[in-house]
Amino acid sequence: MDKQELKNKIINTCIETLENSAQTVREAIDELIQTASEYEGDHDLFDPFKEELMKKKDLQLEQLQKYIEDIKLVRKADPKRISEKVEFGSVVITDKQKMFISAAIGKIQLENDSYYVISTQVPVYKAMQNLKAGESFTINNNKFTIKEIF
Repeated sequence: MDKQELKNKIINTCIETLENSAQTVREAIDELIQTASEYEGDHDLFDPFKEELMKKKDLQLEQLQKYIEDIKLVRKADPKRISEKVEFGSVVITDKQKMFISAAIGKIQLENDSYYVISTQVPVYKAMQNLKAGESFTINNNKFTIKEIF
């Protein structure tokens, strides 16, 4: 598989992961709304049970908004661009792990490989930002050598 094809698969896996998470949150919101509407308790506007459900719904809405923003961010990564240095949208292969720089998603599986999908805000990205293949960086007393970037 060539680099552009691999990067495209990584991007699509990230989007699929985020869309699945967003759908789970949407279902949780629907369930909270359904529970609140079926509740037969006190019809007071400040009913503690309903108030708690609405707080949970608001937290879920915040999480949903984050997933939506992350999907937009991942979509900004250009699968056709082959990076020469570590930057947003790069796939970085080190001697210890494989990373994709976009949104903070965590570990994804693609075929038989694991990729850590990280944002540009995390310390490991800051440590390797603008480095090129063959260069090294250290984070938490662990030295990484960049083998390949695309």
